[in-house]
Amino acid sequence: MKDLGYYNGKIGTLDELTVPFNDRVHFFGDGVYEATLARNYKINLLDEHIDRMFRSAAMVDINIRETKEEMAAILCDLVKKLDCPDQMVYWQVTRGTQVRNHTYPEDMKGNLWVVLKPGKIKDLRTPIATVTAPDTRFLHCNIKTLNLLPAVLYAQKAEREGVYETILYREGGRVTECSHSNVHIITKDGVFKTAPTDNLILPGIARAHLIKACHALGIEVDETPFTLDEMMSAAEVLTSSSTAPIRYCNMIDGKVVGGGAPETVQKLIDWVENEFLEATK
Repeated sequence: MKDLGYYNGKIGTLDELTVPFNDRVHFFGDGVYEATLARNYKINLLDEHIDRMFRSAAMVDINIRETKEEMAAILCDLVKKLDCPDQMVYWQVTRGTQVRNHTYPEDMKGNLWVVLKPGKIKDLRTPIATVTAPDTRFLHCNIKTLNLLPAVLYAQKAEREGVYETILYREGGRVTECSHSNVHIITKDGVFKTAPTDNLILPGIARAHLIKACHALGIEVDETPFTLDEMMSAAEVLTSSSTAPIRYCNMIDGKVVGGGAPETVQKLIDWVENEFLEATK
């Protein structure tokens, strides 16, 4: 098979698998999700992604029926069923199934969905262009919820403008994150600066590993907010996500940015890329 779907134990291709009409996701986007890559049939950073899923579920009172170990076993078994060793691994847990009602039984069990399809790590060595937009999302961005309409609109804005990402900012110019990435800067004095993991950003796993790379390479890290003005004048602007653990930006809103610390960027790319290859060899 070239792609695969899973729903509470049922397995089929993405075209043939169906789900219950009354799954609450259809009415409320009521669920949490994770995504990462598999290479050589090995899922990258699986335990960290499962830990974050359980944290997100707890914050919105979703009762996951599987244990962490059971979920990991299901995912590891499923990736072996595809003919392709390099895959995008996506899974979500929705609150459960019932006739539409805002309230739900306290003992409701979640529904596990999995989507597998061919996928590789993105090109890390080509610069990206981005645009900016006001961050009008809700105040629980630290939960990896399925309520992704704002992210969809921001991603579409980037698509229409022919750029890689939309970088978001709040009132006062504080930069938060992107439509599907975290964003960071390297200051002119060589500090890796990234927004704190408060309720305004998703605590990205790729972000955490970029910080790990900085510590390994002797790069100072500052986890405090930065502004649009700081970003536009920074030595480098970086993004990170599970499918592109590091990208560097050379254009924001049509203005040239970055380029002031190319050696540092290349060291980070090498470190992150090597970590991925070692973890999935």
